[in-house]
Amino acid sequence: MGSKRLDRRTLLKAAMIGPGAAVAAGGEALAAPPRITGLPDISWRLQSSFPATLDTIYGAAEAMARSAAILTGGRFRIEIAPPDRYVPAGQALDAVSAGSVQALQTCSYYHVDRDPAFAFGSALPFGLNARMQDAWIVEGGGGPLLDGLYAQYGLTSLVAGNTGAQMGGWFRKEIRSLPEMAGLKMRIAGLGGMVLARLGVEPQELAIESAYAALDDGWLDAAEWSGPYEDEQLGFYKVAPYYYYPGWWDGGPSIHLLINRAAFEALPETYKEALRASAAQARHEMQARYDVRNNTAIRSLIDKGVQLRPFPTDILEAAYKASFELYAELAAAHPRFKAIYEPWKGFRDQIYQSFRVAEYSFESFGFTQQAKGH
Repeated sequence: MGSKRLDRRTLLKAAMIGPGAAVAAGGEALAAPPRITGLPDISWRLQSSFPATLDTIYGAAEAMARSAAILTGGRFRIEIAPPDRYVPAGQALDAVSAGSVQALQTCSYYHVDRDPAFAFGSALPFGLNARMQDAWIVEGGGGPLLDGLYAQYGLTSLVAGNTGAQMGGWFRKEIRSLPEMAGLKMRIAGLGGMVLARLGVEPQELAIESAYAALDDGWLDAAEWSGPYEDEQLGFYKVAPYYYYPGWWDGGPSIHLLINRAAFEALPETYKEALRASAAQARHEMQARYDVRNNTAIRSLIDKGVQLRPFPTDILEAAYKASFELYAELAAAHPRFKAIYEPWKGFRDQIYQSFRVAEYSFESFGFTQQAKGH
């Protein structure tokens, strides 16, 4: 016997029409979620840093908004918009700080020009994988440290996604050793770009929507975005056949909601909890969707002739050394960076040790056996 599913859109519609009955597609009557009484109707605007065409990441913000509405009986509504809809993308963080837009879905490290400590909210080169990042923020002391940082900019934050370990990007030509990196123009932002600059790369901060054309006409030599699913959607394989891994600057980047602090504090506690729960669910679902869709897409890309390549060891070793030299310099120059970096580094060192015991042993043996066909 089968069962009929009631999707979130139907539930949201039921929640917003108030008391009464909702009718599912099959015609049976369902009790509408109770409309919460005694609480205000609140509407927020949320601008994303990601184009609406990227359903995995942009879609997570839409799912979060639907869940928050359902959990509040339709009284807390969040309108989601792509970059530049409410304010120019480069002004979005200022708009949230000022309160003209209530929230921004983004990678915190997009804003390291404002403060290099913003990198900790998402990822640092050779930093934490997705599970480690969650552990650091939720239980390892990272959450309060980030709260203190964002508060200085009139913000609060919620983790609302993670991509998992990313790929290292698309290259127009094969890269066999470190000297061949010199002079390459690569679309990459944040601390990863700063590290690559120390290896002779010319990092370019370019909107992802413009990267394909820049690769196609040869203005760019390489570009990185995320992983196989979204990279295939963006079409990079058509103009840059070499696909490198791993994205050592993005081992497990958190996707954040950066929220106007006053707007968040003004929410009724019920709405705050609904937003927290909806963001947590979005984080869980985003990671699962990336894992499943990347699994399919990487096979599709290989079938299309994409050449997978690991970064040569000398590039990885030079990048690792340059990363921690950069962190030491940033810590010396920026007290807020230092205040987070020192406990973050201690956590990273310890959790790397513990993950080597069971996690790494389990995975490395299993992966090796599978590669042998066992």
